[in-house]
Amino acid sequence: MDFVQSSILKDKTSQEKSLSKATRDLVTNGYISLQEKEVFVSGVKIFYGSQTGTAKGFATILAEAVTCLGLPVAIINLKEYDPDDHLVEEVTSKSVCAFLVATYTDGRPTESAEWFCKWLEEASIDFRFGQTYLKGMRYAVFGLGNSAYASHFNKIGKNVDKWLWMLGAHRVMTRGEGDCNVVKSKHGSIEGDFRAWKTKFISRLRALSKGEKKSCGGNCKKGRCKSSQHGSEEMEPGSPAQDGLHQRDTEEEEPFASTSEEESSIEDHQSLSSVVDVEDLGKIMNHVKKEKREKEQQEEKTSLFRNTVKNEASERRAMITPALREALTKQGYQLIGSHSGVKLCRWTKSMLRGRGGCYKHTFYGIESHRCMETTPSLACANKCVFCWRHHTNPVGTEWRWKMDQPEMILKEAIENHQSMIKQFKGVPGVKEERFEEGMTVKHCALSLVGEPIMYPEINRFLKLLHECKISSFLVTNAQFPVEIKNLKPVTQLYVSVDASTKDSLKKIDRPLFKDFWQRFLDSLKALAAKQQRTVYRLTLVKAWNVDELQAYAELVSLGSPDFIEVKGVTYCGESSASSLTMANVPWHEEVVRFVHELVDLIPNYEIACEHEHSNCLLIAHKKFKIDREWWTWINYNRFQELIQEYEDSGGSKTFSAEDYMAKTPHWALFGASERGFDPKDTRYQRKNKSKDISGC
Repeated sequence: MDFVQSSILKDKTSQEKSLSKATRDLVTNGYISLQEKEVFVSGVKIFYGSQTGTAKGFATILAEAVTCLGLPVAIINLKEYDPDDHLVEEVTSKSVCAFLVATYTDGRPTESAEWFCKWLEEASIDFRFGQTYLKGMRYAVFGLGNSAYASHFNKIGKNVDKWLWMLGAHRVMTRGEGDCNVVKSKHGSIEGDFRAWKTKFISRLRALSKGEKKSCGGNCKKGRCKSSQHGSEEMEPGSPAQDGLHQRDTEEEEPFASTSEEESSIEDHQSLSSVVDVEDLGKIMNHVKKEKREKEQQEEKTSLFRNTVKNEASERRAMITPALREALTKQGYQLIGSHSGVKLCRWTKSMLRGRGGCYKHTFYGIESHRCMETTPSLACANKCVFCWRHHTNPVGTEWRWKMDQPEMILKEAIENHQSMIKQFKGVPGVKEERFEEGMTVKHCALSLVGEPIMYPEINRFLKLLHECKISSFLVTNAQFPVEIKNLKPVTQLYVSVDASTKDSLKKIDRPLFKDFWQRFLDSLKALAAKQQRTVYRLTLVKAWNVDELQAYAELVSLGSPDFIEVKGVTYCGESSASSLTMANVPWHEEVVRFVHELVDLIPNYEIACEHEHSNCLLIAHKKFKIDREWWTWINYNRFQELIQEYEDSGGSKTFSAEDYMAKTPHWALFGASERGFDPKDTRYQRKNKSKDISGC
């Protein structure tokens, strides 16, 4: 027995000596507890977008090299990949993603990568995704191109690299650029370029698998390590990291509403030598003074003429300047004429793919995939802190721009909308039936940006919409009471009630009118006189306007709206034009609590519907509750019949909101288990199925 114990102790001593110090520390009571080995790279996913098969071939070669490292590898054709569902999974997967993408004709992506690139580009500039959406994802890019086409050489590779970085993904190595032009190829051929990049990638992958990180280059300044900065690894001059950083930190100039004067010409004496003799200085100054006097006299003689020209030019100038056109186009707008625009809503895309609709689908029965979001006026009289566009649109208190005709605006709006819908043909997940339906516009949300009611021909535009059997949902910021009063019937008229006191309204909406508060109150009074459906839209900004319950209740009695939408503010990202932060965004539970407290103060209203995804609830007047059932939805066919009768009678035959209401489905009601999700929504079905499987 002593011999056995002695042998055990001897073996134990020998074993402990062979272990590292960290492992020996875990030895307790004669037993060894080994730490689980940490996995730094769980595998590699190789995505390719190919037209002729070259990128696909490279993907296969790269996969073979990765396999030699003992790592799992997957080859994915971007044509069959849905980034909307799966790309965010790479944030926590510990995989390394390699993108092999070719640049096709005129700098466009290949057909197989077209949807992926479109999605990635839109996501990179969409504040709802943000700069940390893909934080944690690791990637590398190899582009395939031909330097003979210098203007767009490897454009897609550069863009994919940039867009991933803008969404917060981490570049593990320098982007590779394959060149079919053997004369300029760094390694004699595109195959040689790929082999060189592959060697570096495998080397980097081997290091990452061991948990190694790139060491500091010793170029730290002011105590800030460059190697720790986001996306700084292997940053080359002109890389998207540098360009993207500039893009993130640089705020666009805020446009002004005032009329810009012509700039004065540069005076000739600016070209004089920088060295001037003292004795010549007096002559130069006399010359400058003489020029100034002559200029003042000339201006005095022509002042009346110039003022006339100024006024005429002010009326004729286009609202969309070249700089504004460039800024809005980058944001995805399809601009129309000189002051209008149309944009595809993300809920339109969602419903095309059999997924949920927006809150207007839940509250009022809008078919989101058939809804066109547009505006006949990009200008606005407010500069709200939660503006979705960071105030890139123009501002003004009156219409003083060149005016386009409503027929042209509507025609081009529909054409542009249909063109954007067509881009979804063949996209993974898009339902053929909904795609066909989406080509026919049935609803128009005049809430894109700006103030639609400013457009002088808004009534003609609305009439054209109704003649095309398109319902109208118009939103106004409650600064144009006369225009509200003169507005012809619309399917549903919204007024944004962003605050309930003068001080908070000034703080949140930052209106341009000096008499903004009186205009606000008069707008609500004008709304009360409307016979069609009216809505208050309340946007809750935490710590700014959520404690004004009694004041809100008084405003409700002033405008007597049919419905009150209460929505938590959407954070639009950092902006020098706004101090809004994520701390100002209320949780859904906080919005629900606010609504309950508000309803207690307005006896003729109850909570009707909920759309949890949009952090939004609907309060409805009790007149829409018949036999204990809510009728908040709209009978769109009946509305079109009523508006036609109104037009045929010259406006004498009016109608009310109750004349075209429809029953609200159970799933849309507040308190329903669906929480505002349409049971036909594929995402709801997956979510519900997941709950069933888990037993929750």
